[in-house]
Amino acid sequence: MKYTPINFGEKLKTFSERWSPKIIAQLNDYQFKLVKIKGEFTWHSHEDTDEVFICLQGKMAIEFRQGVVQMKEGELFVVPKGKEHRPVAKEECSMLLVEPEGVVNTGDNPGELTADDDVWI
Repeated sequence: MKYTPINFGEKLKTFSERWSPKIIAQLNDYQFKLVKIKGEFTWHSHEDTDEVFICLQGKMAIEFRQGVVQMKEGELFVVPKGKEHRPVAKEECSMLLVEPEGVVNTGDNPGELTADDDVWI
């Protein structure tokens, strides 16, 4: 085992694709994933788990059918399990996601934005 901290900025420089989470660490059954976003994601929910969004760079919104959460750098929001939502960013935004191993990014609505769920960087 290497005893080296993980630097978010350095890891974010290793990829450019958007809406494709990359795993950087795992704690028990939970994975920490970096992702870059821009534009609108698909409406979806995760029936079996909450989902943590931590905004690292930029601004984003998490839209719900009955409202919206605006986020900026340094802010965290937990989407409750089963709650339909859609992340949106006008400009590129970098986030850290925390969710159980095996969670698919598009949840209950697979499609062209569905990413591989086990990509480590």
